[in-house]
Amino acid sequence: MDFRLEKIDARKHEGALLFLYGDEVAERQLPLSRAEAAVVKRRREEDRCFVQVFDRLPYHLYVVSFDSEKAAPRVHELLRRQAPKVLGMLEEEKAGSLAVTGAGVLPEEVAAMLEGLSLADYRFDRYVTKERYHLAEVVVDEGFFKPGELEEAKRLWNRIFWCREWVNLPVQDLNAPQFAEELECIAKDLPGVKCTVMDKKKIESLRMGGLLAVNRGSVDEPRFVVLEYCPSNLNDQKNPIVLVGKGVMYDTGGLNIKPGDYMQEMKSDMAGAATMASVLFAAADNGLPVHLVALLPLTDSRPGGNAYASDDVLTMYDGTTVEVRNTDAEGRLLLADAIAYGAKNYSPRVIIDAATLTGAAVRAISTFGIAAMQQGAENELALLKVVGEQVYERLVEFPMWEEYGEFLKSEVADLVNSTDTPQAGTITAGKFLAHFAGEVPFVHLDIAGVAFLSKAQHCWRAGATGYGVRLLYAFLQMQ
Repeated sequence: MDFRLEKIDARKHEGALLFLYGDEVAERQLPLSRAEAAVVKRRREEDRCFVQVFDRLPYHLYVVSFDSEKAAPRVHELLRRQAPKVLGMLEEEKAGSLAVTGAGVLPEEVAAMLEGLSLADYRFDRYVTKERYHLAEVVVDEGFFKPGELEEAKRLWNRIFWCREWVNLPVQDLNAPQFAEELECIAKDLPGVKCTVMDKKKIESLRMGGLLAVNRGSVDEPRFVVLEYCPSNLNDQKNPIVLVGKGVMYDTGGLNIKPGDYMQEMKSDMAGAATMASVLFAAADNGLPVHLVALLPLTDSRPGGNAYASDDVLTMYDGTTVEVRNTDAEGRLLLADAIAYGAKNYSPRVIIDAATLTGAAVRAISTFGIAAMQQGAENELALLKVVGEQVYERLVEFPMWEEYGEFLKSEVADLVNSTDTPQAGTITAGKFLAHFAGEVPFVHLDIAGVAFLSKAQHCWRAGATGYGVRLLYAFLQMQ
């Protein structure tokens, strides 16, 4: 989808036109006849949020009505959620282009509508032989944006597109070495970005026992990717923010193999790595003045070969020993090595990880937000919660009380990777990871419920969502 700015006269425009209308003060500016205006007024008396279509043969006018008096984050989200309705109507008309303007609306409201159109238009088309509908062009009234503002948003939406594309790709076409190679190629074209790809031999030299153990059942070698973004215009030489993303390219559960229903969609178990890479690339695209490091441990988890087993004891990068109780609790083993590596080598001001880590997170809050925890990072999590409300990628904070550490004690090692109790599964997973951050402020984001949807929700079709990219990008804008 291409976006461009142009002066638009709503009363004279020839072509599909979307008109945003949020405030009765602007009623006289509606490009409607008296009878059409009466229809809109009557509908707003019942419910202010709707899409009304009027014939402008051979085109159509789409009036998107909303309640501008609601809190801004809610208004913006309601506008995003109208986008699929508009796209469905445009698809019926086979419209290739859409003009967007409005009366009595704010630039932020227009931006939310455009963002919704971008998110809703995405489909995973890679393997579909019949061409699907996509809206090719959106022409936006130039009165709403200064030069460059829309371009910045487009670059962010492009990174969300590629995040979703990576997560939707099956492991047959995107294994650990292939993903690492693609990340390396992208990094070469971005100013201020350096990419280091570590192969199995290097990972062995680092003694990353978690990553190596999970990889033992696979024929594909693991990779540990380090992306660093340090812009040349960075005046404040603060220690970096370290982003860690779980990169299990496909998760069978290992020897504790998943039942069939749970094996479906496990290509999405690398969504954390895709999210963190996309956030760093978006920051570089738009020149955000922040020092970032993304650490991405990549492997699939299989039950073949010399697969690691329950009762194995692993020695992690930082020397911690871990008793394996369940090979399907593999993500935390990869993350533990990467978190410990980040804490030791970068002196970060905060480590933030994103991972499709636990089914318990989905059971707790469903597919409507992120289960979040922190250790020594109260301010960072508080800011994430604020910007999460603003972009409507919301967080629910779970406690990290010391009592939960009792569940992680082992008789034969320092820690267990999975507890015997069905209680507090999301929290104990976060507590396990916090151990490896040590004294470094640490935030854990469990994105299991939101990274991949089995059916359409809001402005996302079924499949990968890119949830978390907008959240973290907004967080970085506040640094």
